Amino acid sequence: MTSADYVQQGDTVDFIPETDLPAGSVVVQGDLVGITKHDIPANRLGSICVEGVFDINKDLTQAISAGARVYWDATNNQVVTIATGNKLLGKCVRNAPVDTATARVRLSQ
Repeated sequence: MTSADYVQQGDTVDFIPETDLPAGSVVVQGDLVGITKHDIPANRLGSICVEGVFDINKDLTQAISAGARVYWDATNNQVVTIATGNKLLGKCVRNAPVDTATARVRLSQ
């Protein structure tokens, strides 16, 4: 008997939300952070992307340099550069100056 069976490629993972989630929702499960590509109705099987590049709302007061590690601030629903109290989201892939509404982020776990 094998000790592991292949399930899926891994760029997305199955997810069943407790409430309706629109496409583009950031989902935090422990230390796993993903983003919905499609709407997922409550209590229905869907998936979240755990790989890929996304434009995500960011803190307007912060400038974020390309290559910087970024984190998800679930309280304010935005990308920040502060690790404390937040979950690792990935790395910024292009500069996002102050007053820019989004950061382009490559998800990484």
